[in-house]
Amino acid sequence: MQNPQALQCGLCGAGQLEHYHQDKFRDYWQCQRCKLVSVAKWHRLSPQAEKAIYDSHENDLHDLGYRRFLSRVFDPVCARLDGMKRGLDFGCGPGPLLAKMFTEVGHTVALYDLYYANDASVLEHEYDFITCTEVIEHVAQPEQVLSQLMALLKPGAPLAMMTKLVIDKTRFASWHYKNDQTHISFFSRETFEYIAEQFNTDIEFIGNDVIILTKR
Repeated sequence: MQNPQALQCGLCGAGQLEHYHQDKFRDYWQCQRCKLVSVAKWHRLSPQAEKAIYDSHENDLHDLGYRRFLSRVFDPVCARLDGMKRGLDFGCGPGPLLAKMFTEVGHTVALYDLYYANDASVLEHEYDFITCTEVIEHVAQPEQVLSQLMALLKPGAPLAMMTKLVIDKTRFASWHYKNDQTHISFFSRETFEYIAEQFNTDIEFIGNDVIILTKR
């Protein structure tokens, strides 16, 4: 284990990180302020290795099961939209099915992804909604990303995220979600409540993996 004093929380910036778990691949640390659990930086993949894993994923635009999976974000966001709106699918990946689902019902959706749709110009506009599905757990500095996305939201607009939630240390030890080597930041309800307070948003938890932050 390298020097833990070099660690700093990527969400709140605190240096109050305590060792949370260790498996045969990585060490995990929990911030004592915001409760974010994160992977030690010396165990993170290189960008090249990370992208190679993403390239191996099969996100078929015609997969009905994948469509049902994404409907857990699509349905509650659509219910919040009045009329045709402009959205951003942040972290859309190589197969942006969620954006397609929104365009099918008349909305306009811009795409952004660090590896597959890296057009920074779409991050210069305001949006009526933003989706960020299965993305935030891949981010080493979530405060930077969340600040950027909040700045792009119009007042009253939702930021809808999908990520599995940390329950407790015992269940974390056998949690399959942590075994994906591209997952490096893990959020609990308490962490998202901290985020909502810091960014002055309303928050709603839907099921066990959908979180909607609404800009006030």
